[in-house]
Amino acid sequence: MADWKLPRRKDGFEVRWSAPVRTLAEAARFVDHVGFCVLFPVKNVPLPSLYFAVSRRQEARWDKHAQLIWKWKDELPGRRRAFYAKYFRDRGTFLSPGCLSLLLAAHETAVAPESAEDFYTAGRISRDACDLWIALAKHGPLATLELRHACKLETLTGNKRFKKAIVELQRQLVVTHSGAEQETDAWASNRFDLVSRVFPSECHAAAEISPEAARKALAARYQALYPFASAAVIARLFGWTKAQATSALSL
Repeated sequence: MADWKLPRRKDGFEVRWSAPVRTLAEAARFVDHVGFCVLFPVKNVPLPSLYFAVSRRQEARWDKHAQLIWKWKDELPGRRRAFYAKYFRDRGTFLSPGCLSLLLAAHETAVAPESAEDFYTAGRISRDACDLWIALAKHGPLATLELRHACKLETLTGNKRFKKAIVELQRQLVVTHSGAEQETDAWASNRFDLVSRVFPSECHAAAEISPEAARKALAARYQALYPFASAAVIARLFGWTKAQATSALSL
């Protein structure tokens, strides 16, 4: 775990905002300021969290602050104020619109909804992920059970395959969280949509940015939060090679 180490600060990896975040608009401004953050603090992952920005506590618990940001994870993307999906380390992640464009450019995934088969043929996604992508392109935003049904993944084994594939698409910024829907009497289900449909302006912007320029801008944005971050830390967090991270820092 040595690659994750950064000089210890009073608040760990958290970014102390001028005052605790209290409203949706303030949450959007916080995400814009940091560029990327997780929903709740993640041990040994050097990123700020929205939970800390609201509660000023590093240890998360299911309290009024957690319930507030749980609602915001639906409302911020719904108003196009921030992107939300399982991205960094497969955890709930907010991205500012600007950083979304940069990450799309770095991944080279600012593509048309009809690109699923091309990605599968190129070996960039699994067959299950391809089928989910095609279903969303055909039907529009779908809640979890609807999407599983559309792809014939209703069984327990199918559910495991679904969970793996939907995270795969979120990690590549192809699919985004698009609110929640009450499909059963239990917790509301996640609703998913294609990033290209929900954030078209960010996708268009990404198409004009080279992967190298995107990585340079992202590394600079990250080092603005953590000035002593090494190429190894940045490579591991963003999923780049060590050479790509070193190049981004030297450009």
